[in-house]
Amino acid sequence: MVEAFLSASREGNFDTLLALLDPNVVFRHDRSAVPVGASREVSGALAVAKQFAGRAQAARPLLVNGSVGVVVAPRGRLLLVLDLTITHGKIAAINVISDPARLQKLDLAVLGD
Repeated sequence: MVEAFLSASREGNFDTLLALLDPNVVFRHDRSAVPVGASREVSGALAVAKQFAGRAQAARPLLVNGSVGVVVAPRGRLLLVLDLTITHGKIAAINVISDPARLQKLDLAVLGD
């Protein structure tokens, strides 16, 4: 599921992104990732797919506290983690964690190839 999501994102395959997302998916950013006054939450498959289409070049799957997720760490520098909630075979929630203090508390494990 995560590999398909990342691949569709990288390739800008909008239809595949929509198929992988729950219709009511919620994409949330932590406070450190959003400018003051900007919305921290995007809802709905269409809006969330637009956020990811053509992106995720540096993203890789991993385990976040024992659950599937995504890490973005270009050149080994941890920028953020996407904590995913998968329900009924669809991505139902994506939570961005980019606050350095929160990142340090996560148990991250790279998935084997």
